[in-house]
Parts: sequence; C-alpha cells; structure tokens
Amino acid sequence: MRRAGVIVTLGALLSMVAGVLTASPALARGDGWQILPAPPAIIVPATFCGFEIQVTFPVDREFAKILTASDGFMTTLVTGSLFASVTNLDTGKTVTENLSGPSKTTVFPDGSMTEAATGLNTIALSAADAARFGLPTFGVTAGARTVSIAPDGSISSLTLDGHVLVDVCAALN
Repeated sequence: MRRAGVIVTLGALLSMVAGVLTASPALARGDGWQILPAPPAIIVPATFCGFEIQVTFPVDREFAKILTASDGFMTTLVTGSLFASVTNLDTGKTVTENLSGPSKTTVFPDGSMTEAATGLNTIALSAADAARFGLPTFGVTAGARTVSIAPDGSISSLTLDGHVLVDVCAALN
C-alpha cells in the first residue's frame, strides 16, 4: 500500500522526465531548458480517494532542465505553468488546480531521491503515509515542501513549510 503512492508519484515524475529526454531538439530553448510535456491523462487508482480519478492537463507550459554530475547525481529542475483537471470517474465532478511549482528533484547514486518544491504542487501519498505526516492522500500544497525517498521506494521524510491548499479527494467526494 505504501509503495502505491510512491509508484504513482514516481510514475508521473518519470513519465515527465522521459518526455524531456525524448523531446525533439527543435523544442529546446537553447539554454538547456526543454518543454516538459505532461501525459495526455493519468488514471489514479481508487486506493487514494476510494474512487478512481482521471487527471488531465488543460494548461501545460512547463520546462525542465536536467543536470548530471560525474559522481552519479542527477538533478531535474522544473518550472513554468501547469494546471490539472481532476475528475471523479464515478460522479463526473471535476476540480481544476494550479500546480505550477517550481520543483527540484535530485536522484542520488544509491537510487534514493529528494524533491524540494515551492509554490503550488501536487502530493500523492499512501493512506499510511498520509496518516503518518498528517496530510491528505491526494492534494495540492502551497509553500515549501521536501520529500525524501529511500532506495526501496519508501518515504523517509516529508516536511511542509506551508499548508494544504486543496484535499482533492474531499473536493471530489
């Protein structure tokens, strides 16, 4: 159960990074920043909210820069504008939220990673991690947030110097 939240979060992150890596060189801005295309839609399993939700991205103007160090560290910087429309697939109720970040994710040589985000960002947690950190399973946070993930995929720490702007599950219920 704990890994489900991490898998969905990492899956979304990795799909975005994969989009950057496969983006046409014609899309590059010349300063290392590339368009970061969001996937057309993501289906989030019922384990988060008790019902399946679909996430689409009506505004997708994000850019990313990937920095790789010789010692095996890889850092991805993300900035720009991203809005997500989240729909309860049982009721059709939809909310649209600003998730424009920015964020900085560092992957370490041992497979662990740390994401530091400021501004408006999404958070997806297993029920156990949500209870452990006092946060919703699926929501939008405002302010500075740092998440550290161990090599086994478990969240080793999470701090939020801000607040939960929207509990998406509650908003769609």
